[in-house]
Amino acid sequence: MIKTIIFDFGNVFINLDINGALQHALNTFKIETLSDEMIAINSLYEQGLMSTDEFLGFYAENFPELSKEELIEVWNFMLKDFPEHRLAFLKELKATSKYKLILLSNTNALHIDWIIENIPFYESFKNSFDAFYLSHEIQLRKPNNDIFEFVLNENKIKANTCLFIDDNEDNIKTAEALGFKTWHINPDTEDVANLFNSKTHLFD
Repeated sequence: MIKTIIFDFGNVFINLDINGALQHALNTFKIETLSDEMIAINSLYEQGLMSTDEFLGFYAENFPELSKEELIEVWNFMLKDFPEHRLAFLKELKATSKYKLILLSNTNALHIDWIIENIPFYESFKNSFDAFYLSHEIQLRKPNNDIFEFVLNENKIKANTCLFIDDNEDNIKTAEALGFKTWHINPDTEDVANLFNSKTHLFD
């Protein structure tokens, strides 16, 4: 029986353009692909193991022709709109008190700064959850096992009583291996607000 619903943030509530952002970065940096070092730096930043100044410093050193503002624009390019009907869905779900609601997101300080500045109802969104975990704040990152174990331990819950919703296949695979029920949401064709219309079987 599902007692807890754990939601990803990007491409579940806020829309992302991941492929477009990657292409924009490659075009701006005038490179063919991200280097292993860039991928590693991005991961460290998402885990809060590197400050924003250090992160931007790395890119400024490698791409000195770009200003700090241009580097931030490239990094935040993937962030798009947050449809308000998804907030309404979340608030209605919260009001029922039927489920413990948890957010579990891979993100970083620059993205959250952008969201706070551009999404006026961010605080209302955040306050709709019983627990709110951002990778850079807890220094853990999906799809690693330890972030899921952290959430289970912190909230004294069992995986088989949780539904985990995420758009990333690797994150879903880890969750399933640990015993979570999952919804691998397709942001192109599915909407989290339709959870109880299209995915009722997940609550059986």
